[in-house]
Amino acid sequence: MFRQAAMYLRMIKFSHSIFALPFAFTSALMAAEGLPGAWQIFWITLAMVSARSGAMGLNRVIDRRIDALNPRTREREVPSGKISVRAAMVFSVASLAIMVLSAWMLNPLCFRLSPVAIAALAVYSYSKRFTWGAHFVLGIAISAAPLGAWMAVRGTFDLPVLTLAAAVVLWLAGFDILYALQDTNFDRKEGLKSIPARFGIKTSIRLARVLHAASWVCLMLAGAVFSMGPAYWAGMALVAGLFVYEHSLVRHDDLSRLNMAFFNMNGYISMSVFVFTMMDYLVF
Repeated sequence: MFRQAAMYLRMIKFSHSIFALPFAFTSALMAAEGLPGAWQIFWITLAMVSARSGAMGLNRVIDRRIDALNPRTREREVPSGKISVRAAMVFSVASLAIMVLSAWMLNPLCFRLSPVAIAALAVYSYSKRFTWGAHFVLGIAISAAPLGAWMAVRGTFDLPVLTLAAAVVLWLAGFDILYALQDTNFDRKEGLKSIPARFGIKTSIRLARVLHAASWVCLMLAGAVFSMGPAYWAGMALVAGLFVYEHSLVRHDDLSRLNMAFFNMNGYISMSVFVFTMMDYLVF
């Protein structure tokens, strides 16, 4: 049973939840101007985890033939046959059903918009077949984390939260471009769309830097819009340093530290935004 559970967690790369979940909590803190209620925290967490799990499972099913051709991904659970297509689909549908239930438990607006979030997650899985802007499609889909958490707490959609959502779109697109560098040749061979496949490695790295700089500016703008205090601004200084260090790890002629730049640094960035925002509301 534990081996089976571990396989499903590997299939959906559960550890990557550290990317979007802290931004959802950050948005919830800003919406509540402090700590949200325990009920809201529980259902926001369940909605986020189940939405991501369902989306990743669906992505594995949709991409199984592509993944089977790629040496980097052919040992993933679905293309390798460790998890059947049917089992992966059941898992995905069940996860998305839990997400809809969570949205219903939060408030009517979240429930009404839950199909939109599911559609955005599903579109991403097909987007690299027709546009090199797939990285931005993913960013828009993941921006549902701060948007959804805000609406979960407030029960309304308000323009100020778009500053945080924009930061997530740009941040996610930037590091997804870096992640796609390792598949540049494969994508070109198979006719798949990505910025590295279309514009090359050097240009892609430069664009990722620009996007991350713009993301940091949006985080600064969010701080101004929400009148954040000293802890938040200290956190933004740390985030700037993490962005700089992340990009120092990736060079066009040396991608050996790409995984460290992708996973470690972006995990630190999202957690730093959350932790320093929480400190600002709960400590200072």
